[in-house]
Amino acid sequence: QVQLVESGGGLVQAGGSLSLSCAASGIFSITVMGWYRQAPGKQRELVATISSAGSTNYADHVKGRFTISRDNAKNTVDLQMNSLKPEDTAVYYCRAQIGRDENWEYWGQGTQVTVCS
Repeated sequence: QVQLVESGGGLVQAGGSLSLSCAASGIFSITVMGWYRQAPGKQRELVATISSAGSTNYADHVKGRFTISRDNAKNTVDLQMNSLKPEDTAVYYCRAQIGRDENWEYWGQGTQVTVCS
């Protein structure tokens, strides 16, 4: 069974924190894992990515607030979100890339994060 499942979403007040987790199963040779988000009426956007070597990339609007990490052996990726803002409200999706082809990818079903002012 091939699955990419997110967890940890919820409702928090502005300034609070949440931690998201994504577990991949039945997927091998993952090179890049990342978190993306999509707010209602908006396009999906990058939050952060992390390579199998540990190199990270963050969108400007989350730098200094979010931290991405992964466990290569477990094929999991986490996102620690601090100092949350209402603008962070979105469905957060986990992505796994296989090999060097960006089109060879898997997506999770998404988890809702809601930040109240």
